[in-house]
Amino acid sequence: MSILVVGSVAIDSVQTPFGKKDAVLGGSATYFSIAASFFNKVNMVAVVGEDFPKKYITFFKRRSIGIEGLEIAKGKTFKWKGQYDYDLNKADTIYTHLNVFNDFHPRIPGRLKGANFLFLANIDPELQYSVLSQMDRPRLVACDSMNYWIAHKKRKLEKVLTKVDIFLLNDAEARQFTGEANLLKAAQSIQSIGPKVVVIKKGEHGVLYLSGDSFFLAPAYPLESLRDPTGAGDTFAGGMFGFLSRVKRIHESSMRKAVIYGTILASFVVEDFSVNRLLKLSMTEIKARYRHFMQITKFS
Repeated sequence: MSILVVGSVAIDSVQTPFGKKDAVLGGSATYFSIAASFFNKVNMVAVVGEDFPKKYITFFKRRSIGIEGLEIAKGKTFKWKGQYDYDLNKADTIYTHLNVFNDFHPRIPGRLKGANFLFLANIDPELQYSVLSQMDRPRLVACDSMNYWIAHKKRKLEKVLTKVDIFLLNDAEARQFTGEANLLKAAQSIQSIGPKVVVIKKGEHGVLYLSGDSFFLAPAYPLESLRDPTGAGDTFAGGMFGFLSRVKRIHESSMRKAVIYGTILASFVVEDFSVNRLLKLSMTEIKARYRHFMQITKFS
């Protein structure tokens, strides 16, 4: 069953204590799509400018990522530049040039409206809601957001959350959205709005998952080499959602496994800049790290 993601495709420039890369592939839909493509067919709806390198279009095609919904608009591609210090959980933005992304109004091609799995990446909640209105009853809907939308369009975001099954956000955003310092209480508060499942990403401290009265804590995979955390959250979402699209029945056990697969994919992407590590990654490596994660977290 195919996956549809609506989000951004961007050109990033990133500096961390471990190196620097200019004009590399980025964007929420990019990271999500590559991670999810290890499990299933993915189609993206996004916009780029006329300056978007053709080599990346070719790359998407080679990864079997559908680009029927990738609009090439007159103007320049969304560009972001950020810098990290040794606290890799937070990026200092040097600049954000939205360019053609500023006028992005997602139009879902007719063939993609019947997608079973829909992921609404970090875009304006009004656009997320407009996408929902174009879809033909997807089996599973998840969405992401960010501090800007929480601060400026909270009511619109709450409206979206009444229509989604899974909501993903980071720990700072969960506290901002709910006013709760305790993350479990924050997750419960968000769940009361509508989402059946709330996933709070805590960076190097792992993930908190809440579904009904059940909650699950997953640590991050321990790494010796970490170079660039950009896109880790979107990669997590792609791994999690990709796995869920393959299971026959979505239940508590499969949801927990999906969280671990998301964690594993995110652990790979941070080992290099941009999507470079994902390009060299194989399903054999993913499964091997999954088994190792099971070993090092086994309680009895």
